[in-house]
Amino acid sequence: MVNEIKFRGILRQEEAIAHVKEHFGEQYIFVNENGNVSLEKEVKKAFRKQHKGKVAWDRDGFFWAWT
Repeated sequence: MVNEIKFRGILRQEEAIAHVKEHFGEQYIFVNENGNVSLEKEVKKAFRKQHKGKVAWDRDGFFWAWT
């Protein structure tokens, strides 16, 4: 995910969900209280560890972007 964001500048939530589901399985995604499909907390935690604060989440646009 980090490499994709570095290359393209952004990564949309639905793209991340599709990638994780395809490569790692549905156990790493869930539907949150707002009815949106999301990544499990452990996936987000590992992602934050990899990008070390260089990526920001855009809540309104449902994407991550390089900062």
